[in-house]
Amino acid sequence: MKREERYRHVLDYFRQEMPEVTTELQFGSVFQLLVAVVLSAQCTDKRINQVTPLLFERYPDALSMAQAEADEVYEYVKSVSYPHAKAQHLVAMARALVQRHDGEVPGDMNQLLDLPGVGRKTANVIRAVAFGQSTMAVDTHVFRVSHRLGLVSKRDDTPYKVERALLKHIPADDVPRAHHWLLLHGRYVCTSRAPHCRRCALESVCAKLLEGSRLEH
Repeated sequence: MKREERYRHVLDYFRQEMPEVTTELQFGSVFQLLVAVVLSAQCTDKRINQVTPLLFERYPDALSMAQAEADEVYEYVKSVSYPHAKAQHLVAMARALVQRHDGEVPGDMNQLLDLPGVGRKTANVIRAVAFGQSTMAVDTHVFRVSHRLGLVSKRDDTPYKVERALLKHIPADDVPRAHHWLLLHGRYVCTSRAPHCRRCALESVCAKLLEGSRLEH
């Protein structure tokens, strides 16, 4: 099957099965989304959703968090991965938002990347979810599923290369949802250690490239 046909089949399936989809992180503002995404690095959304209610009650916006110290924020996030580093990033990020953007989260890629603790994946999530921009955030799930399904090539061996390859083939209107389609498929079906191929609706077109999640032909 040619790659274009594979994309067509995969996208048609997701459009039908998940026409409306968004992040599983819980938040009440763009700032809270940004905090949740920063915290979610190498941690489950389920864990983050258990932590953020009390965190957001105490620090609902950038101004309140900017006035805190990292060790104070740490007490609210100590059950997530790398809590000390993340607490420091959150306080520094909040202070940068207050100083540079009047406490508001920008939608510009470069301005987001200038914030402490914000990398390309996080910036793309914010741009897609909060601002509806056609950006593709590539996390471990998206990276793995894209290779296993044969959507990207063996040469696409970094998140950025996968991002560019996916953007070439996915229509702009679908891009903000496509990140969640691939992510959720990887989280619940095409799991890392033991993919559930027998209950996968994409099995008939899947390249089944499980070895290292790399395209082999």
